[in-house]
Formats: sequence, C-alpha cells, structure tokens
Amino acid sequence: MHVGEIMSEEIHYLQVPGNRLNALSLMREKNISGAPVVKSGTKKLVGIVTRSDLVENPDEEQLALIMTRDPITANPDEDVVEVAKKMVKNNIRRVPVVENHELVGIVTSYDLIEHALSKIEINLPVKKYMLRNIPTTWEKTPLKIAFEIMRYFNLRVILALGDDGNLSGILTEVDFINESEIVSERTVHNTSVGTEGDKWSWDSKNVLYVIKNHLQFSDKIVRDVATTDIVTVTTRTTVTECANKIKQKNIEQIPVIDVEGELVGLVRANDLIKAFND
Repeated sequence: MHVGEIMSEEIHYLQVPGNRLNALSLMREKNISGAPVVKSGTKKLVGIVTRSDLVENPDEEQLALIMTRDPITANPDEDVVEVAKKMVKNNIRRVPVVENHELVGIVTSYDLIEHALSKIEINLPVKKYMLRNIPTTWEKTPLKIAFEIMRYFNLRVILALGDDGNLSGILTEVDFINESEIVSERTVHNTSVGTEGDKWSWDSKNVLYVIKNHLQFSDKIVRDVATTDIVTVTTRTTVTECANKIKQKNIEQIPVIDVEGELVGLVRANDLIKAFND
C-alpha cells in the first residue's frame, strides 16, 4: 500500500511569514495538534509546527523561528511501511507528503492505523508495544500541576485517577492548550552607580526591563477537562483488535489494563505502528 492511497489531501497548513497566533488559531479551529508550513503564495514546504513547539517557545512570536525546518517527508509512491519506520525512528506523528517540492498531502500515525494496520491480521498482544512508565495524577489536581507532570514524562498525554485510585479520565496536550493562554510578565532590574564620598556627584541608574512569556492555565482541575468516556484494552488484546478500537473511536491512545482491571500501561498510535516491522 502506498502513501498516496491513505494520505489526507485536505491539508490544514500555515504560511510564512506568519506568527504564533496564526498557528494557535488554526489548531484550535481545526482541532489539530500540528500543521505543515509553506512559503507564502506557494505550496513549497519549509517546515512543520506542532502545539509542543508553541509551548516550548513561549517567548517567540515569529512562526519561522518556532517551526521545525527541513521536516521528514514522504512521497505519494512510498510504501506505508517505510513511512511507519520514519515515524518510529524520528518519534513523530505526522509526515508531510511532497511531490515536485510541493506539499500535496499529509499522513499521520492515525492514518496508518485507520487505513492499513486495522486491515492486517496481527495477533501479537499490545503488551509488546505499550508504555509502562506513564504519567498519572489525581483527578482534582490543578491543570498547571498536571501539565508539568506530563511534561516531566516527555509525553503528550496524562491519565487521571479518582479517589479510589482507579482510572477516571484522560487528558491530552490539546486539552491543556485549549485551557491556556500565553501571558507576558515584566520584571524591572535597577543598578545604581555613584562616586563614593563626593557630595556633588550624580548617581546614574540603569534600568533593565525583562519581558518573559509563559503559559497560564485556567483555574479548572483535571476532572473538569478530562475525557471520561474511556476506552481500554487488555494486555492480551491483539494489535489488530487495538487498531480497530482506535479507528472506531477516532482516538490516538488507549490505556491498557490487566486481567484484574488494574492500569498497567498505555498504547499510542505511534507505539502500535511498530508492528508493521515485526
């Protein structure tokens, strides 16, 4: 199967020159977590930007300085297995599709699962591909704290636990960004210089203004924002069964429980596509 058969041809893209607000507005409007960037007035691909890029660069406004330049790409005739390898190797979830140096589509790890992996009979258990070290937090934790926990694990998802310690919800990076805004904070630093013992001397004062941007969250707690209609799989669920659940529910990750119903891991679309090579 070739990339051209499964790629999305309806592309939500950004242009340079452009800015942070352009990117954030598009991502919120289309409910996407990343977009290719082209040169204004053309379809020439020059980069790709994700919500993570926006979060990690709060002080930068120009899109050209936030985006990742020279992104990994594919062509329409490339085999989907090769694209899956690129995603796994580079730890990315989306690959722009380019033909004759122009953007013609985009393929994501979800596309690979929906159109390819879900149609292949792979009886290996998801236990082989799941993440075992995953971030969890109490469902009454403030969003800011939960976000920092998620970042510590370098993941884009965190699981919420209720008072009983059982799984009660799931939050993604998209949920956090939708409940936040970039705010500016100014600090003033003064330094004075004078001539000691000279009553006629003038003191000179240097004033340094430092403006720093940071992400500010609403006052909500995890429970207010988390998705509570949770789909799970067990450690014995096959790759094909898991792929079909992801496809049916239009999601990118599923918590994994053991036979006793205890949370033991998480499997993401990016983890599951590793099965293409097994």
